Amino acid sequence: MTSGLPRVAASTAPATQPPSLPGLDPAWSRLVTVPAWSGERSGGPDRSERTWHLLDTAGSLAALGVEPVGTLLCVHGNPTWSYLWRSVLRTSLDVAAAGGPAWRVIAVDQLDMGFSERTGVLRGLPQRVADLGALTDELGLTGPVVTLGHDWGGVVSLGWAVDHPDLVVGVTTCNTAVHQPDDAPIPAPLRLALRPQVLGRGTVVTPAFLETTLAIAHPKLDRAVADGFRAPYRGSARRGGIGGFVADIPVDAAHPSASELDRIASGVAALDVPALLLWGPRDPVFLERYLDDLADRLPHADIHRFEGAGHLLPEDADVAGTMFDWLGDRLPEGHVPAGAEPSLPSSPGAAAPSRPLWAALDVLRDSDDAALVEMAAPGGTRTISWRLLSRRVDEVAAGLLDVGVQPGDRVSLLVTPGADLTAALYACIRIGATVVVADAGLGLRGLTRAVKGARPDWVIGALPGLAAARALGWPGRRIATLALPAPARAALRVGHTLAGVARRGARRLAAGTALPDAPPSDTPAAVLFTSGSTGPAKGVVYTHAQLGAVRDVLSAQYGIGVGTGLVAGFAPFALLGPALGARSVAPDMDVTAPRTLTASAVAASVSAADATVVFLSPAALANVVATASALDATERAALGRVRLFLSAGAPVSAALLTAATELMPNASAHTPYGMTEGLLMTDVDLPAIRAAAPVAVGDGAGAGAGGVCVGRPAASVEVRIAPLSASGVPSGELTAEPDVTGEIVVAAPHVRQAYDRLWRTNRASRLGLTDPRGHRTGDVGHLDASGQLWVEGRLQHVVTTPSGVLTPVGPEQRIERVQGVGRVGVAGIGPSGTQQVVAVVETVPAARRPGLASPDLAAAVRAAAGVPVAAVLVVPVLPTDIRHNSKVDRTRLARWASSVLSGGRMVRP
Repeated sequence: MTSGLPRVAASTAPATQPPSLPGLDPAWSRLVTVPAWSGERSGGPDRSERTWHLLDTAGSLAALGVEPVGTLLCVHGNPTWSYLWRSVLRTSLDVAAAGGPAWRVIAVDQLDMGFSERTGVLRGLPQRVADLGALTDELGLTGPVVTLGHDWGGVVSLGWAVDHPDLVVGVTTCNTAVHQPDDAPIPAPLRLALRPQVLGRGTVVTPAFLETTLAIAHPKLDRAVADGFRAPYRGSARRGGIGGFVADIPVDAAHPSASELDRIASGVAALDVPALLLWGPRDPVFLERYLDDLADRLPHADIHRFEGAGHLLPEDADVAGTMFDWLGDRLPEGHVPAGAEPSLPSSPGAAAPSRPLWAALDVLRDSDDAALVEMAAPGGTRTISWRLLSRRVDEVAAGLLDVGVQPGDRVSLLVTPGADLTAALYACIRIGATVVVADAGLGLRGLTRAVKGARPDWVIGALPGLAAARALGWPGRRIATLALPAPARAALRVGHTLAGVARRGARRLAAGTALPDAPPSDTPAAVLFTSGSTGPAKGVVYTHAQLGAVRDVLSAQYGIGVGTGLVAGFAPFALLGPALGARSVAPDMDVTAPRTLTASAVAASVSAADATVVFLSPAALANVVATASALDATERAALGRVRLFLSAGAPVSAALLTAATELMPNASAHTPYGMTEGLLMTDVDLPAIRAAAPVAVGDGAGAGAGGVCVGRPAASVEVRIAPLSASGVPSGELTAEPDVTGEIVVAAPHVRQAYDRLWRTNRASRLGLTDPRGHRTGDVGHLDASGQLWVEGRLQHVVTTPSGVLTPVGPEQRIERVQGVGRVGVAGIGPSGTQQVVAVVETVPAARRPGLASPDLAAAVRAAAGVPVAAVLVVPVLPTDIRHNSKVDRTRLARWASSVLSGGRMVRP
């Protein structure tokens, strides 16, 4: 392993102070000499006196006159140095200066790295762990200590933690690994670097390894910062430690450091202190399997994946801010508060929900009435009875257990709505597996992020999903919903078919093997992904009890139950239909493109299921209205039998609801307000929308007031407002006072449990809330005097003008009344606090190309807006979100408008 290292790896040089570098306070820099040492830690052959360079905030804290509550011990990896942690040092002092808990930060340069001594000795993992122990002994470090490590510095820091249980109160890591699975290869970049003909030349003789590492930062490092990382490694004589670190990667059990790595891995699993695992998913070296391994060893750990970040995580993302938020929550005084000790996930034996999600299937299992109607089935419309569906769910559930699916396993469902998806979903939930559902409307890139982030153990998919999983490297063992030729099964790595699984289950049930008891109510049942319209899609975790509560609130609010016919043109309702006991039909449409749904397709679905309830997304509803002229008398008569239709997922205008009631004249039109995190929060019908009067501009609700009336809270739901400051930040004080604009905060039994592996996001969504059912929605709005909720936009779209905050929906609604204007997007450009308002409009007829509005149109828009508008632009089509195709992407509009108004090319946004 070490034979590829050139002789320069044995170069020696004294420790030195670093030069002046951006972000690095010279007051932090120290040289510490550790005397020749001996003791219990053999470590390796080198016990000589050695001098370290390290960064230390002890002096800066003393200058502030504060006493630290503990020490954060930071260890870099390869080929970085303590400079990696400069933001952590700075943030620690900022927190202390602001009166928060003061943590001393010590960030070391490992020997042969950074500005520490070049020892001339190839240091293996045992030596490095012992080295760090000798240094902390020399520093006289006492507890409490929290370790923070990156890359192989994570391994060293965890080794130190395992060896110092009396000092350690917490462990944190950034993209590291403590175990290499026997059935998985070393990542390709490391395999390349480890080749004898590459190792020395790529890591020591040339700076290739260093430069490659710096090049994979996301976003690209500033030149000065990159030079800061290069500073201690200029010249091959100073890069021996880089090559030595690579050579020390244990590729097999015979490697000299393999046993030490095994020792650390075992020790980590025994740690019972708070843990935080931070991760950059775009890392080409530390793949997500290493995060999974750490999570298995530390099941109580908090995890946050910074979507879009990569290997140089502290450079790519706000590691420092997340660290100190976590320390403040978990170790506010340097120790775990009484009663808040880390605990393992819920174990079997907890109380089962009184009415599991599949209860209606059990009640109706002897009924030959229709449960599902598939409009686009091969060969025409297909009807599945409750008897057949119940039996199929039981058989698939038993078969999944037979092929190895375990309670707690994650199962990704890459299947379009229909019988296969329904059977697979309820079978998984029945045996305690956690279903992962990501909308195909996310697109391949979004689906890849979602599936890889959720790390499923199994994938049940139709051919398109399986092909994508194979091509894009999605994890999970594969089950196909259709029969495939042997070559295709092998190419797609399909181990089973759903029909084969059901046959195995049928044999198992016939032999007398019963299905297990209902899973505990507080264990995860599903991970449902958000639309991705406000950033990367997030996995929302629901427990069995919470999914049952979703079913119950929908049933209570709308009277949907056994015998109801439901046209579900909105995926959540398609999946919840059987739980409600409703006869469900998914209309013939492309589920990834809601605007493909036609009025005739809805009418056909209503007739096929004798439906009285229709649920459509706003984009689908708009196209249904647009295609109504194609309806014949029979189809219109079918739509006349609908008694209730609902549309949700984005704001729905009164005009669109009115047009829909002309198609379904006997139906009550409702538009629920909710989100993936809570599917039904409030509800309003069309008469209430017409009767509601928006708050006039200047009446106290903030500039831009108005918005979309979404009605009163549903049963068991509480709604409060967190008022906005002048800078657009919601306060911690919640109010139910009327006409106060702020972030909408909800609480209900059916609000999700957490975001999956997004500790920071989860924290933000509940920051300052005492109700464990609470959720900060990220929407802004106000309550009116009658208790109805009005939505005014998204928190990130609030415009902070010199005269105060402005919410976008009110001005957009007023501008849309201007003749010749279709949809509108209002956005702010410029620095926070001095932003200017820009209105971007679709014209009727559509503009041929983007540009400035005509003087007459601009004047009319400004007159209608009710707020100062700096510029009016026209576009052929406004950019929208990818799932609903109806939410205007104001963030994208703001970037585009800022670019074109500052002289950029006038291209489509």
